[in-house]
Parts: sequence; C-alpha cells; structure tokens
Amino acid sequence: MSQLLHVLSAAMDSHQHILAAADSHSHILADPTPKPAPANPIPDYTPTLPDNVKNPTGTILGWVAGGGLALAVLGGLAGWACIGVGENTDRGALAAKGKKAVIMSLIAGGGIAVTSGLVWSVYTMAV
Repeated sequence: MSQLLHVLSAAMDSHQHILAAADSHSHILADPTPKPAPANPIPDYTPTLPDNVKNPTGTILGWVAGGGLALAVLGGLAGWACIGVGENTDRGALAAKGKKAVIMSLIAGGGIAVTSGLVWSVYTMAV
C-alpha cells in the first residue's frame, strides 16, 4: 500500500510542478547543492593472458592460418588448371567448376586472413 501512496504522491508532485511551471509568476530554482558523483562500480582490472597460454595459442593460430592460406592458394591453382583444361578441351562444366574454385579460394583466403587476425587481436587485447 505504501508503494501505491508513494507513486500517487510523486504523480501529484509532478502535476503541481507542471502547473507551477506554467504559471508565469512562479520560479523554480535548481537545488544549489550538487549531488556527489556515484562511485565507479567497475573495479580496476587489467586482463592479461598467461604466458603459458599466449605462446601456444600464437603458434596454433599461426599454423592454422598458414595452412589454410596454403590450401586456398593450392585450390586457386587447381581452379586455374581446371579452367585451362576445360576451355581447351571444350568441357564447359570443368571450366565452370574451375572458375567457381578460383572465386571460392579467394573468398576462403580472405576469410582465413581476417578471422585469424580477429582471433589473435582478441587474445592479445590486454591493455
């Protein structure tokens, strides 16, 4: 019941303030005492990745990114070979698959490079 009375009291106060603000003869002054700033609820903490985790993580990410990029290059070379063979022997399906392989290897290489960079930046984000 007290919450209901509190809400009604606040509504009446705000209604009176609106009426008082509409009256040209009344002046509403600001509270002269500023309120103190609230304390920071977030503790001071610097996140760091332990060295025994950082080094193996960098090694694994490097190998995965390097291997993925090498496979993307090999896929692109195989795609170009399929395009050459398909165009020279009038095999349109082989040439079309080779063109798709070249495009997909470019997309895969870009994705691997961006993803490995993002993952590494998350692991080394300690300030």
